[in-house]
Formats: sequence, structure tokens, C-alpha cells
Amino acid sequence: MAELAALDPQHAKLLGLGSVGYRTLIRWENARRRFGLVGCADDRWLRRSGGTRTVSEEVREAVLAVREETKRMAKVSMRTKDRMIRQYVREEFGPETKVPSYDTLRRLWQEWFGPGGARQRYARSADLPESQGHILVHRPGQVVALDTTVLPVMVREHVFGDPVKMHLTLALDVCTHSLVAFRLTLVSDTSVDVAMVLRDVTMPLPMRADWGEDLEWPYPGLPAAVVAEFAGHAVAGLPFFTPETVTTDHGSVYRNHHLVEVERVLGCQVLPARVLRPTDKAAVERAFGVIRQLLFEHLVGYTGVDVADRGADPAADAALTADQLEHLIATWIVGVWQKRKLGEYAPAWDPDGSHSPKSLFAASFAQTGFAMDIPSPELFYELLAAHYVRIDKRRGVKIRGLWYDDPDVLRDYRGELSTRGGKHKGKWLIRRDPRDRRQVFFQDPISHDWHPLPWTGMPRAGQMPAFGDARASALLAKAATAGLKPQSDAELLPVLLELIGSNIPVSKWPTQLKKSQRTEHARETHQARAAQADRPPDRAAPARSADPAPAAAAAAAEEETATVLSWPGRARQTQDALAGERRQRREAARPAPVPPPELGHSFRARSVFVLPEDDLEEDCGGPDDAG
Repeated sequence: MAELAALDPQHAKLLGLGSVGYRTLIRWENARRRFGLVGCADDRWLRRSGGTRTVSEEVREAVLAVREETKRMAKVSMRTKDRMIRQYVREEFGPETKVPSYDTLRRLWQEWFGPGGARQRYARSADLPESQGHILVHRPGQVVALDTTVLPVMVREHVFGDPVKMHLTLALDVCTHSLVAFRLTLVSDTSVDVAMVLRDVTMPLPMRADWGEDLEWPYPGLPAAVVAEFAGHAVAGLPFFTPETVTTDHGSVYRNHHLVEVERVLGCQVLPARVLRPTDKAAVERAFGVIRQLLFEHLVGYTGVDVADRGADPAADAALTADQLEHLIATWIVGVWQKRKLGEYAPAWDPDGSHSPKSLFAASFAQTGFAMDIPSPELFYELLAAHYVRIDKRRGVKIRGLWYDDPDVLRDYRGELSTRGGKHKGKWLIRRDPRDRRQVFFQDPISHDWHPLPWTGMPRAGQMPAFGDARASALLAKAATAGLKPQSDAELLPVLLELIGSNIPVSKWPTQLKKSQRTEHARETHQARAAQADRPPDRAAPARSADPAPAAAAAAAEEETATVLSWPGRARQTQDALAGERRQRREAARPAPVPPPELGHSFRARSVFVLPEDDLEEDCGGPDDAG
């Protein structure tokens, strides 16, 4: 490069070396080792080939016509294509037109269209027109790739203790290749889970109890104390930002009205990948494979990439619970993935440098800066499903067949119309979490505080088991099938508790339930716990103690009970809830109890030796008045 730079520009241009750079020299050297000195020749200076002499214009037209026809058909062999070419030439130009041999047509097809080893649907998608062309990602948050896959590790769910498979949702920043958010869900994810993942991208990750200082916020230009002051807690070394474009596939959870509203609230754009183009989000697809090789293969209960490669009994080997695996993945992302050296994903401005997701994000500080915008915790409520309803004077609000009410919260708004105009004029906005239907959320129009509205059928005494949208739909369907027309949701409570598990005949024992039924019950509990973790803490609640001992004891107790069969506990929970509700009804139905009389009350009332009171003597008169 120094010798080329010392040449006169005019002489270098005459020699064809005016625009030769470092990468060109490397390419020439690699080509020289493979093909000799001819590999250094610039093909732009060479004469174009005249093609195959035996291929006339008629044959060329036939080949192109067969190419267009076979793209729409199922994949066929080259022998079939040869027959179609000869049929086209015979019918269009006559039988006297000469057609090359099969070997010539096969070689010509490979030169023009490639070897043809791709799948047929991918070959069709490769010819689709591009709308905006190639986009160069040059800053963090510009494009975030989002995808979900089945976790290749069997885990133990904490209700029955059965080994189950979970779904892993990843959010990867395409610029820095940072795993900015993830989430584990049982069975499959929903639109609210995707919304919470996007919320996690914008929120700083809190430090956990067993994380050391090496996992704390390390990026230069923004001290950790400043970030912790704005966030309200110590922040881990994971980037957070508001995504501009989110690339997803065409799953139903990414294409619904709820996610469109989430997109509007967050100020980002959900841009699905092109049809049959998995390469549009190849970075996150490859990330799944890397995580499998670096982490999942080392865990007990690993199932492999295929059924044929599966172990003898991975379900019996499952030892980790869902909470333990979530904590393990979070620790691995912050401690390993963010510090791992990138290979072929080096940035364009330094292709031969040594970089990691952390170093790329730190380099973006000097290039584009960092706008630290931490959303408020109330963002959780704005990302939930919205319902516009009227507030009934007696029963509260009705959301998807269930009534919700709180006398203290809705006291001033019963029977009143809201000041909202437009399509939902006069209606009130209620937010619903599909994962936990025990309550909905109402925002006070004056104080702007969010208040939970409990389900009116929920018992006042005891802890109500969690249930989601699927269980509520089954409740209403069973009530309609039985011909019930309850006047209040309290009459639906026995039906719901029967569905959840309050009455357990032999057919409903955990050993008699199907695997899908046990997974459904475990999913409800898992979703309710996730919804409770996503909710911001109550402002009126006391601050959490800095002493980690109570939290560690609670975590240890939870971990201890997570691996045992807790279905009897879930059944006792529903039984206690129903018994408490019945006790409340009995106490409300009977009159207040009369205290028993004092000891000796009956003797004093009937004794003839007891002196009368003074007022009795005045009322009865003296002995002279008897005559």
C-alpha cells in the first residue's frame, strides 16, 4: 500500500492501479493462490463470452419460457425441463428447428440460473421485487430483530413439576448484536408478551442479588451512578433504547390491532420480513443457534436440534425450573454474550478489528451519542389491551363477559359520561391484561393514577387462583351450556372454581389429568406471575428493604416449593376461596349475634326477695291507696 501510494496518480491510473486498496490486494492474493496469475486479472477488462454457438434465438426463447413456467410449478428434474424445451421449440417454431443435446442444455441452465439446489418456494421468493433496497444499519436501535422459537431444554413447571418445553422470544439489536431483551413463555407467546418484550427493550435491566460489580453498567460517557439515579435502581450492563424499526416474521402475534397500538405508544415501526425471506432477520435466527451451542447444550435436559438426535429420556433429566432457567439466561447474556468477541459480524468501519456487543455499543457513544430516555413504570398499563365501556351505576364495568367494580375508585364516575370525543365518545378507557383476568385497570382522569378493579365474583376472603382469557371463555361457555343466567358474577364463582380445581374427583387427580391439561394449569400460574412481575410497584406500598436476607429466604422457599407437586396446594387454594366466600355470605345473611346474659341473671329477675326500684314504687303508689 505504501508503494502504491508513492506512485504518481496519472501513472497509477494508466497501470490500472488508481483505485486499488487494501482489500483488493487481499482478494488478488487469494485468487492467485487458487488460480495462479490469471486470478489477478480484472474481469471488467476482458471480452465477454459469445455464449454457446449451438444455442439459437429460438432455443434461447424456449429456455426462458420454461424457466418462467417451472418457477410456478413444483420442483422438477432437468430431464423434464429438457422435454419441455423441446416441446416448446417443436410447437412454436416447427419440428425442423435444431435443439442442442441434453448435456448442452444442462450446462447452459446452470450457467444462466445456477445449480438449482434451493427449495422451490425460496427460489420464487428470490425473484420478488425489492421496495426499498438494501438498508445499512449504522446505529443502535435502528433495527431490532424479534423472533420466537421452542426452547431446546426441558424444564420443570412449578405447579405439577412436569417436564415441559417453553418458548424463547429474543430481541436482538442488529447494529451491535446485543440481546437487549428476552422472555420465556409456556406453550406459546401472545401479543401482550411481545408488547412486554418491546417494553423491556426500552427499560434498563435491574441488577440482581447474586450479580457482581463486573455485570454493572460499564459504558463510558455515562456514569453508572447517573443511570441508577434516573432508573431508581442499579442498572446491569445491557443496552436499552427505544427501537425505531422492529423486524418480525408473519406470525399472528405480530399482526393484530393490539400490537399496532403498542407500536403507536412506543413510537416504533413493526416491519414484517418479506414473504419467504428468512434472511431479512438472519441475525436473530443465527443467534438462536449460537445460544444453543454455547449454553443450552451444557444444560441437563437438552433435547437436541432434531428428534433423531434426542437423548434417551430428556424429560426425566430435566432438573431446572422455569425461574431458574430465566435467571441463568439473563446472567449468561449480561456476563458472556455481551462480552463475547464477534467474528463475521464485525462492523463495516473496522472489518479486521476485535469487537464485542459491548464495545460496539460503547463506540456508538462517540459516533452518534446516546439519548437516555427511561419511560415511566406506568408504560405497563399503556401497553395492555384497551376497552372503551360505560360505567354502570350499580355493577361497575363489563369487560368480555365479566363485571369489575371498586366502590372507592368508581364512586364519582358511576353513571357519568367521560369527556372523550370521537369514535368512543362518552366512554371510559379500561385496560385488560389477558394473562390475569382477576382484575382490570382504570386511570383516574384527575390524578392520572392507575387503580385495579377486581372481578365482582372474586371472593373477599382467601387468595383467588389466577385465570386468563382461555379460562374465562371456558367459564362463560360452561355457564351458557348449563343454562345458567346469573344475576351477578358471584354466581359464576363455583363454576370457575370447579374449572380451576376446587372439586377434584378421581378423574381430576393430577395423575389422571392429561399432559396438555396440566400444562394449561401451569401456564395460567406462570402468566399470572409474569403479569405481576411486569406491573409497577404500588406507590403507597412501603419501600423494599435493602437487606437481601428476607428476599433470599423467600426465593429459597419458592425454589424449594417449585420442584414439588403443588397441585394439591392449588386445589386447597380454590377450596379455601370458596369456603371463605360462603362464610361471608352466611355472616351477612344472619342477624348480629346477641351476647349471652350475665351469670345469675335469671335468679335476680325472678327472686321475691329483690327490692323494687324507686321508680317502680312511685308508679305503683303506696299501701293507703289500695282501698
